[in-house]
Amino acid sequence: MEVVILGGSKQLGRLAADAIEDLVRRKPDAVLGLATGSSPLPVYDELAARHAQGLDFSRTSAFTLDEYVGLPAGHPESYREVIRREFTSRVNIAPENVHGPDGAAADIPAACAAYEEAIRSAGGVDLQLLGVGTDGHIAFNEPGSSFASRTRIKSLIEQTRRDNARFFHSLAEVPHHVLTQGLGTIMDARHVILLATGAQKAQAVRDFVEGPVAAICPASVLQFHPHATILLDEAAASALRLADFYRHTYDHKPAWQGL
Repeated sequence: MEVVILGGSKQLGRLAADAIEDLVRRKPDAVLGLATGSSPLPVYDELAARHAQGLDFSRTSAFTLDEYVGLPAGHPESYREVIRREFTSRVNIAPENVHGPDGAAADIPAACAAYEEAIRSAGGVDLQLLGVGTDGHIAFNEPGSSFASRTRIKSLIEQTRRDNARFFHSLAEVPHHVLTQGLGTIMDARHVILLATGAQKAQAVRDFVEGPVAAICPASVLQFHPHATILLDEAAASALRLADFYRHTYDHKPAWQGL
């Protein structure tokens, strides 16, 4: 696990975009894993700007992490619509190459199995973007989730519903259930980049970066990932005991290593 501490979200967005641009230029048919929420927005802004300058996504494909269950098609807060609005409509990824779990499926277990198969058939995710919740969840793998879990339906805890209520008119509109990639699914990605900003994430960051690997903090599973990059602003890194070590390590990192 590499921990990188920078001054703000725009710097983090540029660094994550550098890694994605390098991947897409090396492998034009790369498979990207896309996350919603506030953390990846600077990355999407940066990639849209680079696309305007010639970065080509026409052969890439993408898989989203999760989807609410029960929202009607086209709902502005469905994750398929959020990803379209915030990123894929701003670059030249073909719409048919953008995939997400089907939260409106009549047979939820079958839809989850189909999504896992679609990821496998695409060759797996090359680079997965992640955020982290204040309780340490990644995607919608709430505390207590199995480290071996695959795409499935999950109930949201009230803290997560309250955190997400800012995207809706009221808490009552936030669904109680989602489909989400499991921790095992996420761990199959070849490179994981997690972004966290703000003091409200500091406790979760300390727990998953420096705490024990435990189901109570789902993001801690990333300690076992062979290529996990954690991008933090100063506020999110404020509770880390080894923050100075992470800064020193990054400042003296050989350029050939990349991100």
